Amino acid sequence: MKDNINLDEINTEQRNPLTMHIDKESTEGIIRLMNSEDAKVAVAVEKETPNIVKAVDLITAAIRSGGRLIYCGCGTSGRLGILDAVECLPTFRADSTVVDAFMAGGNNALFKAVEHAEDSKELAVEDMKAKNFSDKDILCGIAASGRTPYVIGAMEYAKSLGAKVVGLTCSKGSEIDRLADIGISPQLGGEVVTGSTRLKSGTAQKMILNMLSTATMIKLGKVYQNLMVDVKATNNKLVERCIRIVMEATGTGRENALKRLEECNFSAKTAIVMILCGVDADEAENLLNSNYGRISDILKKE
Repeated sequence: MKDNINLDEINTEQRNPLTMHIDKESTEGIIRLMNSEDAKVAVAVEKETPNIVKAVDLITAAIRSGGRLIYCGCGTSGRLGILDAVECLPTFRADSTVVDAFMAGGNNALFKAVEHAEDSKELAVEDMKAKNFSDKDILCGIAASGRTPYVIGAMEYAKSLGAKVVGLTCSKGSEIDRLADIGISPQLGGEVVTGSTRLKSGTAQKMILNMLSTATMIKLGKVYQNLMVDVKATNNKLVERCIRIVMEATGTGRENALKRLEECNFSAKTAIVMILCGVDADEAENLLNSNYGRISDILKKE
């Protein structure tokens, strides 16, 4: 017999009075209702800025100390965490040793829902151990409802090791919110379709995950000005982007940008330092390593 869950106590399960008759709307009416509800998401996320700032500073400190940011979630929340982690590699040259993620049901759950997996705290602990989670790492538990046992189990295990924990929910005051060292909980009101947290809740979570990872990577020196200088050139488009980034950052021509990139294994960041500081690839790498990878800090000393 499964434990009864009181949906009345879960914010994301409340009905939205503005969409009670959405099934009677025209196609345009449905779209306009959805769009008007989505417009509320950025406002709700903005109100969580202080908590997002605290989380970014905590994540940055953990990574600088040799730890990882690891996302954990179920369903839509889990998929969004994996998406954010995976995209950190080509965008910021940050692989699973820096940002990683897992979800209830494993990789198969990316494509086919494994709903029962979210009810097991024990499974979460097994998955945490498989990731070799340690006290150096920081966990971000993601669950719109704020009550998912799998995510709670992962958070409890992380805290038992002495690791810091961030909670990302859409239910302020929930168990996950209270368990987290830093709780981020945008208040969005009822979903367009009651309980369908792939809608506003998912949009809010995606926005916040973007902020957590991107702001952290900026602080870690993986962005110069507003250029993704640690982009990994894994295909022709990204090779061209590397060339363009070096040209934009230094004002040099294409031929020189390409030459310097070829000398440093197509590291845009290294090529930029080579050109701006007039040094070779080895010296550019030394400068980056001694300045937390931040080009701006190197240039301050020039």
